[in-house]
Amino acid sequence: MNESKNNRRQYLVFGLICLLLLLIFNAMVKPMINASKVKETNYSFFLKQIEAGTVTQVQIEDSEIKFEVTGADGQSQVYSTVRIEDPDLVDRLSKNGNIDFTGSIEETSPLQGFLFSWVLPIVFMIVLWNILFKSIGKRMGGMGNAMSFGKSNAKIYVKAQTGKTFADVAGQDEAKEALAEIVDFLHNPNKYADIGANLPKGALLVGPPGTGKTLLAQAVAGEANVPFFSISGSEFVEMFVGMGAAKVRDLFQQANEKAPCIVFIDEIDTIGKKRDGQLGGNDEREQTLNQLLTEMDGFDGKKGVVILAATNRPESLDPALLRPGRFDRRIPVELPDLLGREAIMKVHAVKIKTDGNIDYNAIARATAGASGAELANIINEAALRAVRNGRQAVNQSDLEESVEVVIAGYQRKNAVISQQEREIIAYHEIGHALVAAKQKDSAPVHKITIIPRTSGALGYTMQVDEAEKFLLSKEEALARIATLTGGRSAEELIFHTCTSGASNDIEKATQLARAMVTRYGMSDNFDMIALETVNNQYLGGDTSLACSPQTAARIDDEVNGIIKTAHEKAAKILSDNIEKLHELARYLLNKETITGEEFMAILGKETAAAI
Repeated sequence: MNESKNNRRQYLVFGLICLLLLLIFNAMVKPMINASKVKETNYSFFLKQIEAGTVTQVQIEDSEIKFEVTGADGQSQVYSTVRIEDPDLVDRLSKNGNIDFTGSIEETSPLQGFLFSWVLPIVFMIVLWNILFKSIGKRMGGMGNAMSFGKSNAKIYVKAQTGKTFADVAGQDEAKEALAEIVDFLHNPNKYADIGANLPKGALLVGPPGTGKTLLAQAVAGEANVPFFSISGSEFVEMFVGMGAAKVRDLFQQANEKAPCIVFIDEIDTIGKKRDGQLGGNDEREQTLNQLLTEMDGFDGKKGVVILAATNRPESLDPALLRPGRFDRRIPVELPDLLGREAIMKVHAVKIKTDGNIDYNAIARATAGASGAELANIINEAALRAVRNGRQAVNQSDLEESVEVVIAGYQRKNAVISQQEREIIAYHEIGHALVAAKQKDSAPVHKITIIPRTSGALGYTMQVDEAEKFLLSKEEALARIATLTGGRSAEELIFHTCTSGASNDIEKATQLARAMVTRYGMSDNFDMIALETVNNQYLGGDTSLACSPQTAARIDDEVNGIIKTAHEKAAKILSDNIEKLHELARYLLNKETITGEEFMAILGKETAAAI
């Protein structure tokens, strides 16, 4: 109904535009065209042409005379001249029986004038309408048509055209299990209807970016073999008030017509933010949200219309959107664990050629905290490196290097670093590794390098846990802070100075020490008190203090005390093992990159006893 009204409105506007253009054409353009066919001349030329017998038609007006002259070649030309009082003019014209001076010489036939003035312009504008507006609308996904306000512009994938199934999703077993029930309902609705159960109207997928929320929604549609509507929350936002709400209505109307189906709204926080009720707020966004709430209440879940939505900011959503009866289920799509990372890499590795000797578990242990998108990027980077090196298949070294590329960037092979700075960098990195190796609560050293990277790192020490860890103990946190201060401690011990190379270490150590005091309850001077809140846990996890200024000052003192103690511990470890520090630094300077096995071999098993 709304679509037919929009079409009638479009045709009416088009007709009015055509009428206006035709009036302008006949009133201004056509006379100019006709005038351009007539040449001006003087009266004497007119008389000479009469005597020569070349004049065939004459039109006498009040102040102007128009006449047509036919040359020897048969070509005609119309001239105009000023009318002069000449009593003998009519006699001259009458003597020449070939001259017709009774009509308008430039006037065409009525049929020709009608075709030229009305039919041809209308045809031209219809063709222009079809070519210009419709072709632009197709190329821009319907956005080029300026008359299509209120349309949802949702991408519709009929049946299983998403090309995705649960086999394409790895590392999210819990999320797949929660969504499998929706697929089963769409396949066998009678099984649930017999017992009186209703299909959940909506499911909200929440998690960090790159964990596969959109992929999961596409897999649900592929498994259920039903139409899949996909739209982003930002597409509802319009500069015209009420257009966002109209798009919501149109989307749900289409979904009800094609039920059973799945509607996926990506980044729903764009339109689903909490309503604050303040004057001067975003009325258009709130109207769109209100319409979404109304539509979710209005449709029948038994028809098989499922609303899936994804967001990275669940804490910003309006409570009315999350109540039972709307988004009934909240499905976390978290970062994958060790087994999940290994499974994700195997899924993506199917698309590339490998040499068959890939240890995916080792790569998974080195990529703790990586999302599915980052793991897919690692596999692709490994394939690109194999091509650059002229090989036909990806090997283990390609994957290990691609991990470092994603973490720290590409190698800066042409970077010119002085010998003195190379020595400082080498001692700095060995300082990290030596402090880590001398503590029982630290992860083993996997690799040390002093090759600069495009991320700005002049070198780094990579530690890899032997197993997946989900908890952080106080001892492990203190050991990690001591390891972070090991680089600066080595600079102070050997060169009796400090450099800016420890800036990133200082930032990480401060963040961890502050979290121990404000959020983990690991402070000696504070009990189990939450002194800080986390905002946007899936988008960086920024924090804000929730305490008085006096308490904030005490927190700063506590954080400073933790880091100072760890710094002193790292300095003592290095001074007690200064000979090994020199030996390992010289070896690193010579090779530039060493493995954890090489590091431990030089350090010696008998000297690696934990303190």
